[in-house]
Amino acid sequence: MDTETQHTERDRSSRPSDSEQPSDPEGQEGRSRSAFTGWIAQWVPGGRITVSLLALLMFLLLFSTFVLQPFQIPSGSMERGLRVGDRVLVNKLAYRFGDGPQRGDVVVFDGTGLFGHGDYIKRVVGVGGDHVVCCDTEGRVQVNGQSVDESAFLYPGDRPSTVPFDVVVPDGALFVLGDHRSASSDSRDHLGSPGGGMIPVDEVIGRADWIVWPFGHATHLDRPDAYARVPDAEAAGDAAGGARRSGGAGAARGSEGADG
Repeated sequence: MDTETQHTERDRSSRPSDSEQPSDPEGQEGRSRSAFTGWIAQWVPGGRITVSLLALLMFLLLFSTFVLQPFQIPSGSMERGLRVGDRVLVNKLAYRFGDGPQRGDVVVFDGTGLFGHGDYIKRVVGVGGDHVVCCDTEGRVQVNGQSVDESAFLYPGDRPSTVPFDVVVPDGALFVLGDHRSASSDSRDHLGSPGGGMIPVDEVIGRADWIVWPFGHATHLDRPDAYARVPDAEAAGDAAGGARRSGGAGAARGSEGADG
């Protein structure tokens, strides 16, 4: 028993040969992780601080390119909600995985060749297949036969439109309007242009989700409830078909005129 104990103690106190030196995996791993950064830091003025700043800038660039991008509001076409100089964060992933733009969304899109050069921000009023008319007997915009009360976001004193229109939005396109209708150049102003004032969904950069500057005006941009009761185009078409069948030739002529 004593011999075994002494033997164990001798093994613990004995120094292993060079070939038997235990490795230090933690130290080696740490050195390998920092080796590349250290090598770059040797060649960059400012060393590790500059490398860290460059990495941060690269991250922000990628984040802005693929996830969230800030935009500045250049005009009053979206007042009262969005004022000149406001900064909004545009969610570029909003429509990548799932449904496309929906009625009531505030979207930023590339208007080059459509509205002019540059990016624009407007509210989606009609999506593919929608029948959008202005105005009903009370002066409101009507989508698929449903009148929309826009008073919650329309600029005070503005009418829904002083320009009458009656359009069917093609599939894969959007009909957009500014909230400050009297100061907005939007789909109404390009009805006679190629494309009929419609915005291809492919040109949408993203959905404006937040006002982030100035801080006193910061808020989340929700989709208005005003569009919640608007039926889908297919459902509205079925209802119109039933009305034509029950209303006879007169109803059919009225519907044809509305579609034209």
